[in-house]
Amino acid sequence: MLSFLARTFRARYRCARLLLLVPLIFATSRAPAQPPDTGKQLTLAEAIDRILAQNPELAVFRFRDAALAGRAQTVGLRPPLTLGGELENFGGEGGSEDAELTVSLSSVIELGGQRAARVHVAGARRDLLQAERQARALDLLGEVTRRYVDVLTAQQQLALARDSAALAGDTLGAVERRVQAAASPRAEALRARAALARARLAVQQWQRQLRYHKRALVSLWGGDNARFSLDPGELYRFPPSAGFGELYARARRNPAIARFASEDRLRAAQLRLAEAESSPDIGWSAGLRHSREIDETTLVAGVELPLFPVRRNTGAVATALAERQQVAREREAALLRLESRLFRAVSGREQALSAVEILGGEVVPTLREALAEVERAYRRGRYSYLEWVSAREELIGARRARIEAAGAALRYGAEIEQMTAAPLLPASAEPQK
Repeated sequence: MLSFLARTFRARYRCARLLLLVPLIFATSRAPAQPPDTGKQLTLAEAIDRILAQNPELAVFRFRDAALAGRAQTVGLRPPLTLGGELENFGGEGGSEDAELTVSLSSVIELGGQRAARVHVAGARRDLLQAERQARALDLLGEVTRRYVDVLTAQQQLALARDSAALAGDTLGAVERRVQAAASPRAEALRARAALARARLAVQQWQRQLRYHKRALVSLWGGDNARFSLDPGELYRFPPSAGFGELYARARRNPAIARFASEDRLRAAQLRLAEAESSPDIGWSAGLRHSREIDETTLVAGVELPLFPVRRNTGAVATALAERQQVAREREAALLRLESRLFRAVSGREQALSAVEILGGEVVPTLREALAEVERAYRRGRYSYLEWVSAREELIGARRARIEAAGAALRYGAEIEQMTAAPLLPASAEPQK
């Protein structure tokens, strides 16, 4: 799931399969966060491994599961036995000689399979928790991918800002030489110096942005060392994608949608429990009664049967039935939202990929050639400073747009994989395990 980098796809795919098939989070011990070494390249697979092993939000599910396991153990117990004692005619006219002591053992007989229904509800709660854990883990994997892309784009934007500053410096040098030769007015040198200052300011801004995005990424697993780098080539590696129909079929099996099936099973179990509780609980007691007056011990027994239990439980049954019907409608609404969101992501990714291809294959090379022509013409006095600056800014703008389009394509890809809980690749191209 959530793979968009060809080199790390296999590792991420195996990690996703393990997540969906094995209760990994409950079995993973909380190890200290190990930040990457200074200057080391961090891969997406490594970031995912860290978040699965060390993210505190996922660790919470282990304790919630333990709490539900304890509850399941409690509700599986049979009704308790109660030992009671009763002393009658104590302190009357006959004194203690007329006292009667009764010792009894009492309990309740549950009818209608109430204990089995309670156990079933407890098991359904744990199944629902498992579905929630998978959905939350999938959300976190989507988040770590998005933050990884943020670092990639910020890293490339910083490199572009440095290139822009270098071009501005070259421009300033050329302009100053023409000013000294009295071939250009001094105002052009002043404007070129101001442009260089703005370019250096942009470098500082992207340096801060890069530090922020790195810190945001490592915070997902509790790390505090953001001194790492990413392979810049990963920004432009896009795997092929399956069609919308195949992606939507996968999305219908997403843990967020599968969670409704678990919730429906829970509501069905609660409905069965409510119906079982409509059956009366028969109370019974048995014991011995000793009368000192006649020095005789007798057996005593009693039965208690509640009146009109079905009528008193009608509301609980109606509530459980309505809650189960509500789950079905919520699933239908979630599928409608999912289809719309998935179509938007697929269309957005296709548009972003088209922009990356056109900008990288046609626009940027053309503008780079145009800038070289304008620069040569300016040095010969054929073009003005404004034409040179305009050509330079057009090239920088196109390169920046290509970076933004590549980042958008990766983010849309991550969103699609989060919704489908599977790689973007069509089924025929998925890696063999």
